Amino acid sequence: MVYRFFPEEKALWLHHLCEANFSRLERLIPSFGEIQEESVGRATGKPALYFRLLERSPFTLVIELTHDFSGEPQLIFEPNVRIRVCLDARTVEMLSDDERPHVHLALRDAEAPEAILDYKWEMNYFLARWLDHCLQADYRFPARQVSRDLATA
Repeated sequence: MVYRFFPEEKALWLHHLCEANFSRLERLIPSFGEIQEESVGRATGKPALYFRLLERSPFTLVIELTHDFSGEPQLIFEPNVRIRVCLDARTVEMLSDDERPHVHLALRDAEAPEAILDYKWEMNYFLARWLDHCLQADYRFPARQVSRDLATA
């Protein structure tokens, strides 16, 4: 049985969840704001966990995290999560993955704000559970990697 939490004050709890997800990501990938454009986390007996920086601005990052389930004859990357990291607000928001499109595409015809909030809640609750799984599996990224942009500055 899968337990799901649907709070009454969903907007407030969504903000708390995004703050908690920032903390989870920070524990999983220390110094992620300074990491190279790409990095690989490893855990004993687990598939590799890939980090890729998609966008960088002074206060925001957009990153991609995914496992590599290599198999013949192809590579399989899942869940291929795209995440917005707000460095100043210290929040992490899941934008999409291979199973769920970006909220603007998924709900472009939705008139009720509750539908958007429900969709964001479901995605970010999934992200929390998945980050918890990665933390429990003890994934480790290289200690400190300075990005090419910072190294040439």
